[in-house]
Amino acid sequence: MIKTTYWVALKSILTKETNRFLRIWVQTLVPPAITMALYFVIFGNLIGSRIGDMGGFSYMAFIVPGLIMMSVITSSYSNVASSFFSAKFQRNVEELLVAPVPNYIIILGYVGGGMARGMLVGLIVTLLSLFFVSIQIHNIAVIIITVMLTSMLFALGGLINAIYAKSFDDISIIPTFVLTPLTYLGGVFYSLSLLPEFWQKVAILNPVVYMVNAFRYGFLGISDVSLSVALTVVFSFIVLMFSFALYLINRGIGLRS
Repeated sequence: MIKTTYWVALKSILTKETNRFLRIWVQTLVPPAITMALYFVIFGNLIGSRIGDMGGFSYMAFIVPGLIMMSVITSSYSNVASSFFSAKFQRNVEELLVAPVPNYIIILGYVGGGMARGMLVGLIVTLLSLFFVSIQIHNIAVIIITVMLTSMLFALGGLINAIYAKSFDDISIIPTFVLTPLTYLGGVFYSLSLLPEFWQKVAILNPVVYMVNAFRYGFLGISDVSLSVALTVVFSFIVLMFSFALYLINRGIGLRS
C-alpha cells in the first residue's frame, strides 16, 4: 500500500507535469497534430492512392495506427526528457531527492505526466485522422493497453535520457539518432511481409515493431507479430527501464555534482 503522503506527492508531481504541457499547448499539442496531418495528406492521399491496398485495407487505413503510435512515442519521450532535465538544470530536482518520498514515486509522477501528454496527443491525432479515413476498431482493450504501455515505456526512456544529459543538446541526440530510425523502420508505413527474409529477421529486433503491430491489431485485426509476444516484449522493456531508472536515481548518477 502507498501511504497517503506518497499519494499526495504523486498527485502533486502529476498535476505539475500536466499543467506544464497544457499551459504551453501551442508548443506541445499543436505541432504533432500539424505534422501528422501532413503525413495523412502526403502518404495517405497522394502516395497511398498509387500504392493500393495493404494487408486487405486501404493504405491510409493501414498507416493511421502507426502514425498515431509515432506521435504518442515522440510526445511521451520529449515531455519527460525536457521536463526532468529542466528540473535538474535549475536544481529543482534536489528538492525532490531530499523530500521524504521514495524515488519510485518521483519516477511515477514524471512518467505519468509524459503518458498524459502522449495519450492526449494520440487522441488528437486519432480525431484528426477521421477527416481523412473512416477508422474501424477491432479490439478497444488492445488499443488502450498498447497505447498506455508504449507511452509509459518511452516516458521512462525520456527520463533516463534526462538523467544522463549534461546539456539541452543532449536531449535531442536520442530522438534524432535513435527514436526516428526506430519509428520509421518499425512498420509504420509498410508490412514486414514486404521485406526480404533477412530484413524481416532484423526488423523483429526493433521494439517499435511490436508496439505498432499490437496497436494496428487493435484497429484492423491484423499484425505481423503475435499479439501476446508483442505485449510481453513491451512489458518486459518497461520493467527493465523502470528498474534502471530507479537504480540511477537511487545512486544519484547524473543528479549530484
